[in-house]
Formats: sequence, structure tokens, C-alpha cells
Amino acid sequence: MDSQLERTYEAVLRRNPGEAEFHQAVREIFESLGPMLDKNPRYVEAAVLSRICEPERQIIFRVPWVDDEGSVRINRGFRVEFSSVLGPHKGGLRFHPSVYLGTIKFLGFE
Repeated sequence: MDSQLERTYEAVLRRNPGEAEFHQAVREIFESLGPMLDKNPRYVEAAVLSRICEPERQIIFRVPWVDDEGSVRINRGFRVEFSSVLGPHKGGLRFHPSVYLGTIKFLGFE
């Protein structure tokens, strides 16, 4: 990646600490966009990369439910929208404890 892409990527890392999946998705997109940005520097000047890396909207909500044994459980739901131009946003209910906002951002970014 060139220096401008590296600086933007470093800014993404600082703004989104601990979101390894999201970092991976951003790096892959930046690497694939490199040649196009070399030919069209106006996109770099317009901060397009910074804008596509910041979601328009992120919502985290709780979902209480009762399991088959009558115990109340609490799970998290996530909604992440990177661009309203692209239609509905990614998200939904995630019941596995390893899922967090970085996972959902990864799914929505690629």
C-alpha cells in the first residue's frame, strides 16, 4: 500500500481498536483499490477511503428471551450500515458469545 493508504489504515486502527476482523477487511479492500487510486488521486483528495471506513449508523441492542428451561437469557443484537445508498444494513441477532461489533462491521464492509 502507498503512504496515503497506510496513513488512512492506521487511522482506522486507532478509531476501531480490537476489531481484528474489521481491520482485515479494510486492509484487503485498500490493497485491491491501490492501483485505481494511483490513477485517480481525486478519490484520495476527497477522503473517500476515510468515509467508506466509518459506518453511517451502528446500533447495539439487548434481546432478552426465555430458554426451554425457563431461564431468562440476554443476547446482543447488532445493526451496522456503512452507506444508505447500498440498501439495508447488515446485522441481526447473534447468539454466539464470540460475536461483537467488529465481526458485524467486517460482514458489512466486504
